[in-house]
Amino acid sequence: MVIADTATQALDAADQIVVDYAPLPAVTGILASLDDDAPVLWDGLGHNLCVDDVKGDAATVAATFETAAHRVHLEIVNNRVTGVPMEPRAAIGDYDAETGKILLLTGSQGVNRFQRELAHVFNVEQSDIRVVSEDVGGGYGTRNHLYSEFTLVVWAARRLGLPVKWTATRSDCFLSDYSGRDLVTKAELALDAEGNFLAIRTENTGNLGSHNVSFVPIARGPTVTTNLYDIPHAYVVTRGVFTNTAPVTAYRGAGRPEAIFVIERLIDIAAKEMEIDPVSLRRRNLIPDAALPYTNAMGVTYDTGKFGHSMDLALGDADWDEYPKRRDESRNRGKLRGIGVANYIETATGWPVERAEMTILPDGIVDLVIGTQASGQGHETSFAQLAVDFLGVPFDAVRLRTGDTAFVAEGSGSHSSRSMRLAGQLFRQTSDEIIDKGKQIAAHVLEAAAEDISFTDGHFQVSGTDKALSLFDTAKAAADGPTGLPKDLQGVLAAVSDIDVPMPAYPNGCHVAEVEIDPDTGTVEIMRYTGVDDVGRVINPLLVDGQTQGGLVQGIGQAFLECCRHDSTGQLLTGSFMDYAMPRADDVPYFRLLHNEVPSTNNLMGIK
Repeated sequence: MVIADTATQALDAADQIVVDYAPLPAVTGILASLDDDAPVLWDGLGHNLCVDDVKGDAATVAATFETAAHRVHLEIVNNRVTGVPMEPRAAIGDYDAETGKILLLTGSQGVNRFQRELAHVFNVEQSDIRVVSEDVGGGYGTRNHLYSEFTLVVWAARRLGLPVKWTATRSDCFLSDYSGRDLVTKAELALDAEGNFLAIRTENTGNLGSHNVSFVPIARGPTVTTNLYDIPHAYVVTRGVFTNTAPVTAYRGAGRPEAIFVIERLIDIAAKEMEIDPVSLRRRNLIPDAALPYTNAMGVTYDTGKFGHSMDLALGDADWDEYPKRRDESRNRGKLRGIGVANYIETATGWPVERAEMTILPDGIVDLVIGTQASGQGHETSFAQLAVDFLGVPFDAVRLRTGDTAFVAEGSGSHSSRSMRLAGQLFRQTSDEIIDKGKQIAAHVLEAAAEDISFTDGHFQVSGTDKALSLFDTAKAAADGPTGLPKDLQGVLAAVSDIDVPMPAYPNGCHVAEVEIDPDTGTVEIMRYTGVDDVGRVINPLLVDGQTQGGLVQGIGQAFLECCRHDSTGQLLTGSFMDYAMPRADDVPYFRLLHNEVPSTNNLMGIK
């Protein structure tokens, strides 16, 4: 680590350092890492296999395949990608020698995790560490980790007694940011003569990289192996291997998109081989509404959904039945045209610990504090909408504070589609507590019985009278402590709510894509795209659509453009935007997005 007054000086100094490296054999291929003669990354291990897991009843599945009328097989590579957030990683570390306090300023998806891990690294109390993350340009899972550079700037600041700043170059990020996907799958689907799904078995081998930072992708993917279909039996083998590549972590969907892709491809293969319409084959096997709640073959219970309705909406909006006419028109122009449909489900859980604080300030501010934080998702808007809805206050009266351990006592950040689901639950609880307490305060001020006080449009009112007290005046009364007000009602009008148990939900939907291909050049153009999503209760449709579009563009990027490639020595071949292609505006179509709003039963707000 080289530190100087300017970045240029530091780079010049670094150029003077000579390291005597002894190159070792490398392995970058997933399956090649398991060969008997493969170079071993960790001498103490003796091989490159880190995870070897099985789920399901192998004997029952094998017997089902033996007697099945039809079987289809698929082998596929889910290519490695990286998050490429808008801004490269950066950090400032500072240390106050007099107080022993540590400060880290950096981009993250949750400051409390960084605080806990830094406390462990430096063997200090969490209260001695402050972590601050302000506006963050992109997360996608890759910003959920305390990278080594973040710890090093703090370590250096303690040694020097000066703040130390580091900013990655984009090349640094391509080399060392944690990657996503990178999975090899072999899969089979068994069907009876009528096309009913009987069993599925998959063998997934995931690349963990040089060392493990997250098992989430290879652990979560198997849970949705059967997707939205009524498949009685499933057997899943999961392996994780070490290679000479950057580590892989949870990246937008973390294993679930990989699993969904496999089952949907198997269905299309089966439809073609059995000469069954792919839509009819899917409809025949979808979990019916009456079967919900439904526990799949992996033991996951879906609480709510209208899966067939989502599919009907998507096919209708995509004008599926008229596709043959569009295909013929493309042929007349010398082009090929294709259309595809896919159903999906997501297991939205995430680390459960989350905390919300709500304070009503007499000067007309509703102060919200929560551990989950935004990297472009619009929490400042949607969380404020909750307070407006619950408390009847003006939108401008709501202030959201996140991303600073100086006032965020606990939380697990943003990941696993958890932010609005948990925020809705927690702020509903804090609002209810404040309203209950406010009724008691207002009863004293208005000289009425608490049971005669109602709360509507931001005011406490004595039923049958025009006597009322606003929420903010009630907060002022509590702060002033009028004569006769019990001590437990005096002080700040506030409430705190915590969640420390999993609160899963199962967003789902159906998407239809239509493409045109130039057979002379291989160029693919997406002509139409329709998505129907059931995210439970929708708080802000514009924000939901914006996030959906972002997810679609990332998926299109992986399908057509993005791929991290290494040579046999471990050298990264895609170390810049000259080599790693990102989707641009003219690569994507106008997305038609619809909502099939089926509230979840697993949280107060019905959010998935």
